[in-house]
Amino acid sequence: MARLLDGPGRFGDISDAVPGISTNVLTARLRQLEVDGLLTSTPYSMRPLRLRYELTDDGRQLADALALLASWGAARNGDPAPHFHQRCGTALEVRPWCPSCAEVVDGPDDDLVHL
Repeated sequence: MARLLDGPGRFGDISDAVPGISTNVLTARLRQLEVDGLLTSTPYSMRPLRLRYELTDDGRQLADALALLASWGAARNGDPAPHFHQRCGTALEVRPWCPSCAEVVDGPDDDLVHL
């Protein structure tokens, strides 16, 4: 799924990003992710049938959650952060963001509500 964060990809692109996976296992996983509503497939060739895969909104949201868990796990184990700012090398932090106000909402004076 990580390969699709940058945009749509073809089967070969995804296979190259997951070395060692067999084509039948990758095909089964892609089909299941589509059934689960995490990605869509669109034909770009009918003979033979070839598909282009793209994350759905739910797939992108799940990828964000998985990235947060990966960062937490890396920090807990003392491993390097999986995501960092390329220019300076600093590990990235995940913070609550309000898309309506275009603000980070995480300080004591912010209206952050936990459910």
